[in-house]
Amino acid sequence: MTSLASWREDLSVITLSDPQDNRAAWRTLGWPAEGSRHLTGAFTTRSDRARWAAKLDRAVTDSDRSVLLIASGLSCFAVGWWAKLSPANYAARVAGALLFAPGDAREDLRARFAAPRIAMPFSSLVIDQALTEKDAELQRIAADWGSGLVRTRERPEQEGGSWQQAQRLFRRFTNAVVENDVRRVSALQGLRSTG
Repeated sequence: MTSLASWREDLSVITLSDPQDNRAAWRTLGWPAEGSRHLTGAFTTRSDRARWAAKLDRAVTDSDRSVLLIASGLSCFAVGWWAKLSPANYAARVAGALLFAPGDAREDLRARFAAPRIAMPFSSLVIDQALTEKDAELQRIAADWGSGLVRTRERPEQEGGSWQQAQRLFRRFTNAVVENDVRRVSALQGLRSTG
C-alpha cells in the first residue's frame, strides 16, 4: 500500500457513477457533481465492464497528480474490482478512494464485480448515512475492501462546494490510519523487547 504520511499535494479527483443513479451520493455533502474527470458506464455486459476499466486506466495514467477516486453506489464495487485486478503501476497512482453508499447498489448487480476478498492496494473510506439496518452489511463491505467506515448525515446541497473538502476528509482519515499503525508497531516492538 502506498504510504500517505508524506502526501501533501492536491489530488486529481476522478468521479465515477452508474448511469442508473439519479444523483451521486457525494452531492449530499455539497460537493460538485463531477471531478476533474468523470466516468460513467453501463455495467450490463462484460464488454461494458472492460470498456469502463480501460477508461479508468486511461484517466488514472493521464493524470499529472496522484488520484482520489470518488464513487457512488454500484460504481464503488466497480472501483473495488478494478483496484484488485489492475496492474500495480496503475493502482500505485491512486492515493485513495471515497466510496459513497455502496449498500444502495442492487445485490444482483454487485456480482458483476466479484473480486478476491483482499484489501484494495490504496486507502479507502466507505461513507454512508447512519442507518442502523445497513450497519452489518456496510461493515462487511468495508472489511472486504480493507476500507474505513464513516457514517454521515445528509446536508442540504450548497452552491460552491469544493473538492478541497473531500481532500481534507481523506487527509484526516489517512493521517489517523498512519498514526494508528505507528502506535500498533510501537506497541508490538515494546512487547518484543520485554519478552
